[in-house]
Amino acid sequence: MAPNAAQTSLRNRLVSKIDEDDSDDATISKTLTKDLKDNEVAIDGIVYDLNGFKHPGGDSIRVFGGNDVTVQYKMIHPLHSGKQLRKMRKVGKVVTDYKQEYLFDTEFEREIKREVYKIVGHGKDFGTYGYFFRAFFYIALYFSLLYRICTTGLTWPLAFAHGVAQAAIGLNVQHDSNHGAASKKSWVNDLLGFGADMIGGCKWLWMTQHWTHHAFTNHDVKDPDSFNAEPMLLFNDYPLGHAKRKAYHAFQALYFLPVLSFYWLSMVINPQTVDLKHRGVESVGLNVENEFLISRRKYAVLLRLIYVTFTIARPIQLAYTSGSSVLLTMVQILTMGAAESLSLATLFSLSHNFEHVSTDPMKQMREDGKPVCWFKSQVETSSTYGSFIAGYLTGGLNFQVEHHLFPRMCSAHYPYIAPKVREICKKHGVQYIYYPWILTNFIATVRFMNQAGTGSNWFDEDFLSPLKGDL
Repeated sequence: MAPNAAQTSLRNRLVSKIDEDDSDDATISKTLTKDLKDNEVAIDGIVYDLNGFKHPGGDSIRVFGGNDVTVQYKMIHPLHSGKQLRKMRKVGKVVTDYKQEYLFDTEFEREIKREVYKIVGHGKDFGTYGYFFRAFFYIALYFSLLYRICTTGLTWPLAFAHGVAQAAIGLNVQHDSNHGAASKKSWVNDLLGFGADMIGGCKWLWMTQHWTHHAFTNHDVKDPDSFNAEPMLLFNDYPLGHAKRKAYHAFQALYFLPVLSFYWLSMVINPQTVDLKHRGVESVGLNVENEFLISRRKYAVLLRLIYVTFTIARPIQLAYTSGSSVLLTMVQILTMGAAESLSLATLFSLSHNFEHVSTDPMKQMREDGKPVCWFKSQVETSSTYGSFIAGYLTGGLNFQVEHHLFPRMCSAHYPYIAPKVREICKKHGVQYIYYPWILTNFIATVRFMNQAGTGSNWFDEDFLSPLKGDL
């Protein structure tokens, strides 16, 4: 459960309804309701009706039905303007007190978008031929290995190879697709997005969690990725004496990799697949029980059953019928899961947990009451690491700074825009963390895990300094 979750106001705001026949903001009826309907979203204080709206990106817009999606909308539409919103029907205004946390359309944001779209033209920022070649290569590899597993049974090499192949699907296929970045055609994104279900996850759970993570990166209350591993791991650097801190967290730098190796298993046995209510997202105040998600529950369960049948049940059946060790096969299945987990979860950890990362993007707002530049916060809560091999294996997601600035852009373009992004960040005094190798990023992550676990960043430097003998 996120700290201060009960204090959230993301969803439960009073809304004043606009007369359906008059979209003039000045014409407002007196009817009030506590919750947005499943077919409504709020953007910049205006409530819009999604019914009848033909969204170019497909049904993904309905994942967050019944919520304030101001940040998500501006995040996924970098060239947003009033003309897009005018295509939707206004039905109300948010009338309760609401303090904006993030600031958009800053000078820093405008320059980054202006210069980046000179490199990758708008409308040309979807998947390249190289992206689709890589995606279909990994899909072919996945199914060829799965065929071997289902016909001949598991071996140690097959278990490891299939685990890595599943991770490659997660990084190179479903990720861009579920961001709407693989293709202009929504059905292509929707189809490839089911890659999440091919590797033990769930497309709709992933979207609700990951899009929320992107909108509120490293926000200790609103980013589910920042607290989902609790109480085993602390990714949030809580103050000393915080209730979340336990004695064993002082050693988490030593055991965080073994914990992350169970990421696959936690996905496969996740009961949230049944109701599609991501508990982390729900705890920050978002409505995750709208009509769209409810209608997808039966498909999520069916896809999970198919995955378990071919990836887990079939190898166990083959071992049993052939007289091989069922226990050994089960260990090999867990090894496959660990290979996937470490390939995925370790890379996730590197992206936002490292020395000098911004673990408190809302600090400025608390100190002076001013909203924080969303683009600046995305840069300072993410890192980028280099090497051609890393880029090929991760599909460009090693460029996490660029990905968080432009999540709707296909990751194949990130290496080309990165130099310009760094240049603009330096010009505006925005911290851009770049590691030339994944190993250097990993070392910085281990150090961060130690600091977050021990709370060393909160120690009083004067208290720790040696006595000078001038008492």
